[in-house]
Amino acid sequence: MKRKRFLSIIPLSLVGPGIIDGKILNSEPEEKTIFAKSVGMVEKAILAMLTMQRAPWEQGVAMQALLERGEEELVILMAKEAVVRQTPDGRLAMLGEEFALSDAASPGEALLWAAKKTGDKNLYDGFNKLLNYILYDAPRNKEGIIYHFTNIPQVWSDINYMLPPFLVAAEKYREAMKQINGVWRVLWNDDKKLLSHMWDFEKNQYARKEFWGVGNGWTAAGFTRIIPKLPESMASEKQLLINRLRSLLDGCLIHLRDDGLFHNIVDDYNSFVETNLSQMLSYSIFKGVKGGWLDSSYLEKAELMRKAAHSKFDKYGLIQGVCGSPDFNHPGTATEGQAFFILMETAYQELNKPE
Repeated sequence: MKRKRFLSIIPLSLVGPGIIDGKILNSEPEEKTIFAKSVGMVEKAILAMLTMQRAPWEQGVAMQALLERGEEELVILMAKEAVVRQTPDGRLAMLGEEFALSDAASPGEALLWAAKKTGDKNLYDGFNKLLNYILYDAPRNKEGIIYHFTNIPQVWSDINYMLPPFLVAAEKYREAMKQINGVWRVLWNDDKKLLSHMWDFEKNQYARKEFWGVGNGWTAAGFTRIIPKLPESMASEKQLLINRLRSLLDGCLIHLRDDGLFHNIVDDYNSFVETNLSQMLSYSIFKGVKGGWLDSSYLEKAELMRKAAHSKFDKYGLIQGVCGSPDFNHPGTATEGQAFFILMETAYQELNKPE
C-alpha cells in the first residue's frame, strides 16, 4: 500500500463508508466495502492529524504513521520540518518542549527513510547530528541508560517507542537492546505483567508507579517496530522482545473492558476510560500476527478493541476519548490518538486485504 500523494485519490466530499479510488462500492462484495470504509476513515484521520500543533514526539509518531501508511511525500515534508526545528545539539522537531530528549529521537526512523529516498544532504546531516547526540552527548545514568528528559534523571515507559526504534534504524542494535533492558529492569512488574510509568535514578525510586495504559501501549508498539528489524545474529534478543511483548499484551488484556476500552491507569477502574491503548495494542497484534510472532488467538481481542476505536471516530475524523492533549490527564483528542488509528487501520488492512 504505497501512496505518494495525499487525498488525491479520494476527494474530501467522498471520504466515508464504501468509498475507494473515488468510486462508491455498493455493488462490491461486503468485505471490499468494509475495506473501503477503513481506507476512507484513515484518509480523514490523516487530515485531522495534520491540522494539529505538534510537540517532538507527536511529530515523530505522526511521521511514523504516515511512513507505514505509504504517504511518501508527507513523510518527506515532515522530515524537512523536523530538521528545520532541530536544536544545535541534535534534537529533532523541538517545538514547545525545551527539555525533550528521547521524544526528540522519535522522528529519526522516518527522517532516515526520507534522507535515503531523496538523497537530501540536509536530511542526512540532521539524522547524523541526532545520532551523535544520542550516542555521545545525551544525559544518562552511570550504566549508560539515557534519560527521558535533559533536566531530570528519569526514564518513562514512553521511551521504548521514542528511542530504541531510532537506534535500530541507525543499525545500533546492541545499544537499542541496552536501552530497552535498562528501562525494563526498573519499570517492569512481573506480578502485574505491566510497566510502571516513571523511575527516578537519582532517588532510586518510582516517580510514578502507576501502570499508565498509554505508557504500556508505547512500549508494545515500540517492540512491534523493532522485532522484525533485528538481524539474524540477534535471534535470542528478538525472542526476548517477543516474549516481553506477549507478557505485556497478556497483562493489559486482563483489564480489557467489555466495550473494548481500558482505564487510563490500567488496573485502576476508578480512573477515566480512554481510547488509545486499545488502538496501540490492536496495532501491535495485527502486526505481530502478520509477522508470525504472535498467535492468531489474539485477534479476537484486537477486533474488539478496533471496534471500540471506530466508535470514537467523529464526523471530522478525530478520535475522541484518547488520553488527551496537552496534559494527558483527561479524555480528549491528541496527535498520537490520530496516529495510532492510522497505524492500527494500516496494520489491519495489511493483514486482511481482500483479494
